Formats: sequence, structure tokens, C-alpha cells
Amino acid sequence: MTFKGSVNAYIREKLETDKAMLFSLVDPLDYKTLEDAVEMGKNAYKAGVDVVLIGGSTGVQGPFLDKAAKRIREETDVPVVLFPGNIATVTPYAHAMYFMSLLNSRNPYWITRAQMLSAPFIRRMNIETLPLAYIVVEPGGTVGWVGDVDLIPRAKPKLAAAFASAAEMMGFKYVLTDAGSNPDKHIPLEMISAVRKATSLPYIVGGGIKTPKEAANVIKAGADIIQVGTAFESDHAVEKIKAFVDAVKKEGRSKPHV
Repeated sequence: MTFKGSVNAYIREKLETDKAMLFSLVDPLDYKTLEDAVEMGKNAYKAGVDVVLIGGSTGVQGPFLDKAAKRIREETDVPVVLFPGNIATVTPYAHAMYFMSLLNSRNPYWITRAQMLSAPFIRRMNIETLPLAYIVVEPGGTVGWVGDVDLIPRAKPKLAAAFASAAEMMGFKYVLTDAGSNPDKHIPLEMISAVRKATSLPYIVGGGIKTPKEAANVIKAGADIIQVGTAFESDHAVEKIKAFVDAVKKEGRSKPHV
């Protein structure tokens, strides 16, 4: 089994039909063994997730990343997409990758330099790219520290909205707002609604979504896509993941058709 075709086209088509998507994030270093990480990917696929993301803020690279991506790709029939932590977090065994710019970093390395350094070998590997504006919100977790980020305050939704609007004007194809690894709460619904009103781009929300109800609320507030990682690490049973998928798809079906 393996997905074939354009990942960008697949996302557009899924959003057209389902109105909402769930991406499952697997950081192989957060699992005891490679087999556990592969099992997570398999269970996510069986539960009906739309995309399996692979990545993390530190250390996921080289042969270990190659093995994880190759194995998960062999065991699933949905796109396997990289969520890179740096220029080494790339493998030809993925279908595509977030080609990200961390817009609210204080360090130009994370805004344009890493992208410049990685672009030549990404092109040589012929990996499809998803041009993505990355906006990190308090508390920020590991990515906030590693990425030297001016975190968007949770009480300042207009700042996140302004970044998202700028991202669309600059030509990005996706926007991701992320509260970082394992926060106590997901991004405020008011902020999600503000970002939704500020851009027509497919909008991804990550960080702190712990229950199916929260997943549905985030979609209802304006997200097109949610990505869930931590909530599935301790318990990645098919039934648990499916409850998230069902909540996301049900809320997506309730969106007005335009």
C-alpha cells in the first residue's frame, strides 16, 4: 500500500468534499521503539486520518528518519508528510513535506536561511513541498525555544490574524498556528476565528488538542485541519483515534457549502 499522486491536490480535494481534515503527527523519538512509532502510523491510517505527519523539533533525522518514513509509508495508503525541525529532517521516503517559514522567529535562519540551505537537495530528491507559514503561539513548547520565537500572546488574536493575512499576501499556500509541544490548552477559539477571517488559505491548528470535543470545537471556530500528536502517544488505539476523526468529519459536514 502506498499513496500516489499530488499531496497538494489531495488536500484540496479532501477539503472540498469533507470540509475538515485530521493530520496525525508522529515524532519517532517520542516512542520507545521504531516499531511503536510505526504502529502509531498504522493505527492512525486504520482510524481514518487524512495524513500522517512525521517530525519533531529535535533529533529526528538520518537513517532513523528514513526507516520510520519508509515503514509507515509501506503500511499506509495516505500521504506521509514531513514536519521538519531543521534542514536535516528530510527523507526521500516521504510523499511531501511542510516547506515552512517560522514567521515570528527573531532569527532569520528560521525564516529564510534554512529554506535556502535545504532547497537544492529537496529539489534533487524530488519531494513535493507544501509552502507553509508557521506561526507559534504561547506557550510555544520546544519549537518556541529552538526557533527563537516572539510568541504570539494568547490574548492577542489580532497579531496571529495579521501574520496569517501577511502570509497569504506573500504567496504561502497554507497557514499553521501552533501552541507547541504538549501545552495545557489548545490555541484560543477566539484566535482561531480571527485567523480564519483574515485568510482564505487552508488553515491548520496544532498543539494541545486532547479530546474529540476539543477537536470539533477547533474546527467549528474556523480551522480546516487539525494536527494531533501528544494525545495519541500514550494511547494510540484505533478506537481512540477514530473518535477524533469522527468528531472532525462530523463538524466538517456541518459547515456551510459555498
